[in-house]
Amino acid sequence: MLPVMPKLVLFDLDGTLVDSVPDLAFSLDSTLQSLGMAPRGEVAVRRWVGNGIERLVKRGLTNDMEAEPEGELFARAMAIFRATYADNTSQRSQVYPGVLEGLQWLQSRGIRRACVTNKAKQFTEPVLMQLGLSDYLEYVVSGDSLPKRKPDPMPLLHVAEVLGVEACYCAMVGDSMHDIQAAKAAGFMSIAVPYGYNHGIDIAESDPDLLVSSIADLERVLLSASVG
Repeated sequence: MLPVMPKLVLFDLDGTLVDSVPDLAFSLDSTLQSLGMAPRGEVAVRRWVGNGIERLVKRGLTNDMEAEPEGELFARAMAIFRATYADNTSQRSQVYPGVLEGLQWLQSRGIRRACVTNKAKQFTEPVLMQLGLSDYLEYVVSGDSLPKRKPDPMPLLHVAEVLGVEACYCAMVGDSMHDIQAAKAAGFMSIAVPYGYNHGIDIAESDPDLLVSSIADLERVLLSASVG
């Protein structure tokens, strides 16, 4: 689709607004150590994030992207991880440079803002609140808010319907192929950032409508695209 000035911009959370890997890595390593296993470290977790905490824990247990751990071990690990991460959702995580500036610009233009993440609500709300992002977002859809999550377009279309904005005037900003796939399927403008978590794959390969180096660049890029 051709870029237009959007009336609603949706943002992914992990890898787009917030670098959450430090807390995820701490929680995963603590979980593994509680089970008598070796920690995997932050470098490995940066390769593994992006498909929900269940898959992250499975990757930590197996040291593999797709392998399945033994069921009882996985259940024990998930219980420990959830409890640990609940106490460490934003102790080490940081908002990416340019995020607040970009959100403030959108707010000043009257462009509506929402967050669509695959992160569970239990963890999403504390991150947004504790890192000072909640005041800039009108609506939040977490990974367990609806029957389907990204890359399915359902959560994106749900936000558009709730806020009363046609899909052709909506944009989705994210760091992963799932964000771009969801945007395209929903008929949204797709905007990618290159610094997040996409399993080592260049996000440009997903063919987003726009690529911005930071959220702060939305002002320049959207103004240029909508004029051009």
